[in-house]
Amino acid sequence: MANQGPVVPRRAVLGAFAGAAMLGAASHAFVPGSAGTFSGSPRSSRLKLGVIGCGGRGTGAAVNMLEASPDVELHAMGDVFPDRLESSVAELAKEEAVADRCVVPESRRFVGFDAYRQVLATEVDVVVLATPPGFRPIHFAAAIEAGKHVFMEKPAAVCPAGIRVVIEAARAAREKKLSVVAGTQRRHEDCYHALMERIRMGAIGDLVSASVYWMQGGLWKKDRQPAWSDTEWQLRNWLYFTWLSGDHIVEQHVHNLDVAAWAFDALPTRCMASGGRQVRTDPAYGHIFDHFAVEYELPGGRSISSHCRQIDGCASRVDEVLRGSDGHAVVSMGRAEIFGKRPWKWSGREENPYVAEHRALLKGITSGTPINEGEQVAHSTMMAIMGRMSAYTGKPVTWDQAMGSALDLRPGTLSMGPMDTPEIARPGQTPLV
Repeated sequence: MANQGPVVPRRAVLGAFAGAAMLGAASHAFVPGSAGTFSGSPRSSRLKLGVIGCGGRGTGAAVNMLEASPDVELHAMGDVFPDRLESSVAELAKEEAVADRCVVPESRRFVGFDAYRQVLATEVDVVVLATPPGFRPIHFAAAIEAGKHVFMEKPAAVCPAGIRVVIEAARAAREKKLSVVAGTQRRHEDCYHALMERIRMGAIGDLVSASVYWMQGGLWKKDRQPAWSDTEWQLRNWLYFTWLSGDHIVEQHVHNLDVAAWAFDALPTRCMASGGRQVRTDPAYGHIFDHFAVEYELPGGRSISSHCRQIDGCASRVDEVLRGSDGHAVVSMGRAEIFGKRPWKWSGREENPYVAEHRALLKGITSGTPINEGEQVAHSTMMAIMGRMSAYTGKPVTWDQAMGSALDLRPGTLSMGPMDTPEIARPGQTPLV
């Protein structure tokens, strides 16, 4: 378990609701979501929240959940790094609207690789899983085994072995009637729902193809300190190591791929990809790529074209284009529009989706009708993983190949000591596992 970098609610954001075309992923400012209350079933006591991973995303998600309902209080916190945990405590204390429900005593602040187990051993009802994605399968499975409701950040895993663990745990959660919501907040955004409803009603005819984009500049980087071991350096720069982030096609672009999967209500049968490490070549950036392009094939001759890039000085674009036989739609955070025979443009006022997703989770917990997005986010994450596998190897990858792959990047026993940086993938030479 490690920190999530600077304090920023899920790649930064609220500017998108004012019509910004690009999400400020490199921003270091903490911006909480809009306040609100939850109107679910009355409770005699507050739900107890545990946060596992106390960096920017964990801190932001905690605030969002507290905003979603006055019937939630922060009960326990855990992170591998003490400084990240304490900085989270300090940030939460500044949030006047929720600060009185964020008082966590030292006895329920846990540090180390086993901090997640210590959080789960407390009386928490629901947990936020916001560590680097490489730990997600381990923490999710442990949370469900412990009988906890879960909000887990996207992506669900970084490799096929991890995806299979998440799917199994999501099915166990369904049997236990536990609620699970993922950090694919577009699924809880009003303009996206309004557009999907119109597409289902035939507003653009038969859906035949899509193009999805997350093109932006570089993100944050932590300069290595003399006292850091190899392990600590990689954990503090988790974006740049596939075993931790899945590469940016998985960690970030999964949002856009999830929208495409939602629109088609189908998963790809095969993909072919390209990508490389053209600009971010310094060893400080680990071993990940800085650009990907993937063509996904779906049943019925349909297709999804996927593009993501993190290179400074290039044009930015973050949206999804859905093409039908009678028109096309363009959608992004805060914007949805249809062009063609039945033009339409979103003009409503929408709730902050970063709060709405927590409201949905809390409703599932208190209403007796659990919500479970575990398999959904696992499948969208696998779309991204199979694209990365194809780009890294230069080979086509089928869905069945990806789901059955022996590739396992999950961390084993870790300590703050020596750790080699994985080799940079070389298409045509890196084997497809």
